[in-house]
Amino acid sequence: MEVPVIDFSKFHGEERAKVMVQIHSACQNWGFFQLINHGIPEALLEGVKEVCIHNYKFSREEMFKNSQPVKDLEKMLSGKETPQKIETLDWEDAFMLYYKEESEEWPSEPLNFKKTMVEFSNRLKELAVTILQIMDENLGLEKGYLNEKFKGNEGKPFFATKVSHYPPCPRPDLIDGLRAHTDAGGIILLYQDDQVGGLQVLKDGHWVDVKPIPNTIVIDIGDQLETISNGKFFSAPHKVLATKDGNRRSVASFYNPAPSAVISPAPSLLHGDESIDYPTFVSADYMRRYMEEKFLPKEPRINAMKY
Repeated sequence: MEVPVIDFSKFHGEERAKVMVQIHSACQNWGFFQLINHGIPEALLEGVKEVCIHNYKFSREEMFKNSQPVKDLEKMLSGKETPQKIETLDWEDAFMLYYKEESEEWPSEPLNFKKTMVEFSNRLKELAVTILQIMDENLGLEKGYLNEKFKGNEGKPFFATKVSHYPPCPRPDLIDGLRAHTDAGGIILLYQDDQVGGLQVLKDGHWVDVKPIPNTIVIDIGDQLETISNGKFFSAPHKVLATKDGNRRSVASFYNPAPSAVISPAPSLLHGDESIDYPTFVSADYMRRYMEEKFLPKEPRINAMKY
């Protein structure tokens, strides 16, 4: 089994219908797919890679060496008892970007970090809108339905980026890079490392590698988009393995419903049976529960929003 790889350049040509089917199938059966030829310039992708690598090396690498996961693993390995897998921490260095116009404090290294990431975010937002429009069509919804659903009272979807590195780990059998979870929101656009693997998605009870392919954008579906689709689309559990070699880079951007957005199944997708239809809830309420239960199964978390 392999995660679907879709050539997005064909969407604007004679093979549009084929691409639509490929995306629909991936949303229904995988909750994950990789886009090649998605329209974001390779030079910009290379720039994102360079500024993230530079930032980690000069601003964050030494901090990670003194982080809690490193301390806990070193303590366990120096002890006399048989080491047990660490289930409460991740072997990950990460920080968030929220693209706030005034109040956000941006990394000072390198100097072009902000300029590069803002340009990248704008291209990702354009791609996200297009992907959501494709999903509208595949679900039989009015064009723009999903993006409007995401806007809430804020008038625009929530957008943020998580910049992560997964440094070499001396005992990857004792800790995950990132524990298994589903994502909470709408769609996630991931620019992953093009050499160091480790990302896996759960498919039919098996963990499947999301193989690194240069210049791809990985799309994955969040719990709230699954809710709007009333289960026609699927948010898949995924995780990142720690590795002994290589420093895996991950730039994950979240195109999510705004905090005030009311999330509910699209009316045309309802079954008319409350026992199987997904619930209605406010996005911020779900996010609060998610933050407490991120690494637990999603189904109880979603069902709890019915009450």
